[in-house]
Amino acid sequence: MVKPSSPFTKGELDYLDSQTLGRLATVQPNGTLQNNPVGFRYIPGTATIDIRGNDMSKSRKYRNVVDNGRVAFVVDDIRSTNPWRIRCLEIRGHAEGIETSEGAIIRVHPERIISFGIDEPDKDPHELTPNIRDATELPEREARVRAFFSKGAGT
Repeated sequence: MVKPSSPFTKGELDYLDSQTLGRLATVQPNGTLQNNPVGFRYIPGTATIDIRGNDMSKSRKYRNVVDNGRVAFVVDDIRSTNPWRIRCLEIRGHAEGIETSEGAIIRVHPERIISFGIDEPDKDPHELTPNIRDATELPEREARVRAFFSKGAGT
């Protein structure tokens, strides 16, 4: 299996590694949004974010993910208040609920990434340039998808 390259910059990976709490937004069956603080970990082998929790499979967020898979995940902080320095990483994409031997997890697959203040840590917030990009156009990911469908597995 080809190991996917990361959709994140080195600075974003370092930032994710330094943080322990993010917020996961999911869509409920009636269309309203739910947003919860969650613990997370970046998984290099799959280029995904794994979210674990106590009795995860019984949670509303897990059921929402199983229901429709639409998510947004945000990690942000205030690095300094004087001078004011903020950092934010927003990951939009799809997620899946996975049962593992250690309990259920939510696995977030990035499709769109928006970050600021991470790769430009010393800029004033109003001078920051958001780094907005599509995370699905990685060459390895594209090659895996083509190989999958060329073998007839997607039919």
